[in-house]
Amino acid sequence: MSDHSFGKILVGDVDTLRHAMERWSSQPMDWDLADGVFQDVGRNQRTIARPVTVQGPGTFFRKTTCTVTFEPTDMEGWWFERSDQRDVLPFAVSARNVWTTGDVVSNIVLRAGPPHNYVRMVEHMVALKVGMGIDNLLIRIGSGDPPLFNRGSLDLVETLESAGVQEVQRRAKFFTVKEKVTVCSPAGAFLTLAPCEPGKPVLHIDAAVDFKTAIGHQRIRFPVNLKNFKLGAEARTNTTGVKMLYCRTIGKLFADIRNLGYTMDNIVVAGRRGYYNEPRLVHDGKSLEAAWHRAALDLLAAIALIEEGQFVGEVTSYKAGHGLDVEMIRQLYKHKLLKPVS
Repeated sequence: MSDHSFGKILVGDVDTLRHAMERWSSQPMDWDLADGVFQDVGRNQRTIARPVTVQGPGTFFRKTTCTVTFEPTDMEGWWFERSDQRDVLPFAVSARNVWTTGDVVSNIVLRAGPPHNYVRMVEHMVALKVGMGIDNLLIRIGSGDPPLFNRGSLDLVETLESAGVQEVQRRAKFFTVKEKVTVCSPAGAFLTLAPCEPGKPVLHIDAAVDFKTAIGHQRIRFPVNLKNFKLGAEARTNTTGVKMLYCRTIGKLFADIRNLGYTMDNIVVAGRRGYYNEPRLVHDGKSLEAAWHRAALDLLAAIALIEEGQFVGEVTSYKAGHGLDVEMIRQLYKHKLLKPVS
């Protein structure tokens, strides 16, 4: 079924989507950045010039130190390799390798081959593929537990920047969708992808969130480029005061909760009427940290699961999360909806 406003519905109910679209269209824009420079679809592929390493406390095991090394590679695409495992192969950042989007903690987990060959919460690393325009990279990590930083993913961005860039003598590959498509959840969250304008290859994001906490309604729109990505990369994961209290009380009975590395510095905690800590990315007196985290990290990470190359087009997200994001990318492959941009 199709409609001009949301195109072909790949997943979801048309009535639910229409109501959601009405709510989204009535939500005001909080921050609308100027148009960016179009992508150079004729450029060569990029990797980094030298290996670089960054360390941080574990996300799921806070008392451990996680080491991540970014390395140049001749392989096309982004790859993970568990350096603590001797019997496994590197695996691609791809929708085909998504294991789960998390039960206790919402996150994208990639796995390939044996059960122990996995990495959790990959979104804060793989979003850099899209945000920084790096086509080929090997991420060597010492466990399945990624590091957690007080500045969102900005430490990762700065580390990757310090490596420099080198070109590979192969043309970069850019893709868009053949037509406008939408996936919608029963709760009224939706994600829409539309083709880029002819002759104007750029990735535009329109991301809106709606929380029943102090975060409230937030909506931002921006073209994806390094400047905008670095701005949004500082945004931290958000949670509620109730969930934080649970983690510090009853949650201590469960290992997955008891060992979480979340603190009042590396996440933003929102109550019904206010924040428990200082929110970031304030624009016109309003924090838009939750919308930036959603757009620059979670959403671009899902786009990074398109393994063949870089995506250009229009992306609209309303109240969506990792589950719906990954479902959209799966549907693109299932229905063969990607086409190259030349």
